[in-house]
Amino acid sequence: MKQGYSDQAYRWNRENYSSRRRFVDIWSFVLTLMFKLWRFNKAWSYSGGITQTKQAARRKAQAVWIRNTILDLGPTFIKVGQLFSTRADIFPSEYVEELSKLQDRVPAFSYEQVETIIEQELGKKIPELFGNFEPIPLAAASLGQVHKAVLHSGESVVVKVQRPGLKKLFEIDLNILKGIARYFQNHPKWGRGRDWMGIYEECCRILWEEIDYLNEGKNADTFRRNFRTYDWVKVPRVYWRYASSRVLTLEYVPGIKVSQYEALEAAGIDRKAIARYGAQAYLHQLLNNGFFHADPHPGNLAVSPDGALIFYDFGMMGRIKANVREGLMETLFGIAQKDGDRVVQSLIDLGAIAPTEDMGPVRRSVQFMLDNFMDKPFENQSVAAISEDLYEIAYNQPFRFPATFTFVMRAFSTLEGVGKGLDPDFSFMEVAKPYAMQLITDTNGSEGNSFLNELSRQAVQVSSTALGLPRRLEDTLDKLERGDIRLRVRSVETERLIRRQSNIQIGISYALIISGFTMSATILLVNHYLWLAVLAGLIAVAVSFMLIRLLLRLERYDRMY
Repeated sequence: MKQGYSDQAYRWNRENYSSRRRFVDIWSFVLTLMFKLWRFNKAWSYSGGITQTKQAARRKAQAVWIRNTILDLGPTFIKVGQLFSTRADIFPSEYVEELSKLQDRVPAFSYEQVETIIEQELGKKIPELFGNFEPIPLAAASLGQVHKAVLHSGESVVVKVQRPGLKKLFEIDLNILKGIARYFQNHPKWGRGRDWMGIYEECCRILWEEIDYLNEGKNADTFRRNFRTYDWVKVPRVYWRYASSRVLTLEYVPGIKVSQYEALEAAGIDRKAIARYGAQAYLHQLLNNGFFHADPHPGNLAVSPDGALIFYDFGMMGRIKANVREGLMETLFGIAQKDGDRVVQSLIDLGAIAPTEDMGPVRRSVQFMLDNFMDKPFENQSVAAISEDLYEIAYNQPFRFPATFTFVMRAFSTLEGVGKGLDPDFSFMEVAKPYAMQLITDTNGSEGNSFLNELSRQAVQVSSTALGLPRRLEDTLDKLERGDIRLRVRSVETERLIRRQSNIQIGISYALIISGFTMSATILLVNHYLWLAVLAGLIAVAVSFMLIRLLLRLERYDRMY
């Protein structure tokens, strides 16, 4: 990434940052962005006229500007930007692509500040806690930095120290962002079909969880227990005696990053096996545990010298409902039968689609996908392609995917990309196929053939529907009589006539205003009130322009219809 941090851009790294200055910085970014979005479709803002190519280039430039500005605004916005990079159902693909490039590597804070924070949090000085503590950090990020150390017992560890003043900065920023979210929620255009306050609450929850290192330690312990029987997965152990909400001490587990292909080759590690391990580990998290790593990018994945997969950074984790197996089986049956209604209902039950008053667009979109994108064999499907199709359909539609679903799809796509880098022939769907078959053939463990169970369930459902049909018809008629059901009939011709009549009435009003001000200007001029006469004349001219514009619009409507 070319964008770096100058001293000026790094000014947010203070323990006592001015909330007024922060308010100005944040709202300046928001208002500038709103102006850029307003100008986007204005033909006059493009030299030589507006074209799709010029619009695409401008959208790309706007996306780069947004990413660079977010980097300048610091930790809160870097993390919010990373979260928004999973929301391709809300933001244009160019924005999502740039936000996914956000890197939160920033200059380290001083060793003196590290000493102060550790002493405040753990109650002892560094020499009393550690036999050796390296003052130069291994890595520095927007939320904190990591130092290598050795305990007095001789065990090598890494100590994660939170950046000073971070909580106060979060409080200031999130308070301002709440006002921005409320503004967008009430906006007549951008608020339609979007739950901005819900997105804000979700971001707040994730951000506060991520800067609570005690919560991260609990996540690491849970994750470690879930993989205790898998020798090809390693998770650092937490040293709770040296942990607090701002300091976390973990076992030092060195490894080669999964993106360093040449180093893996030099170490004699089977890249194909690592690609499969990554997919299998995630499917195990998702289907067996319901507790998954929500940010499995290459920086959080490494390989040990003996070929085991190492997971780092457990600040951002996701959880799935306990009934996910049954819900996924229902979804798979619906996909196999290309039954859009069944797929939509199963996704609602899973929480993958938030229900709205009008689910028609959702059903039509899902049915379109089933009819057009599901013709390939299961193992030949691409997670990235499916998620892109989903988000393309969902963009600007009156339904939204919850954060958990988007985290899952983003993680699948990321792991598929990592696997392709390790093994060009890697297919995430091929690894997932046995899990899918197990879901289809095994509903509740030791029950009989699930296919027969499914057939019997459908027979019961059809018979129940047939027997209940007369009662449902009677209920519908009762609702019509009570007025609980309303029918809306639209007549385009009537609407056109009403619009024309309304415009004619407005034109008559304009004509009366013009006549009144013209007569007033004449009387004032005769009586030598020159400036007042000029003012009245200007008003009459302005209203005349409005009348001419209205007449041209009426003529255009007549040609259209």
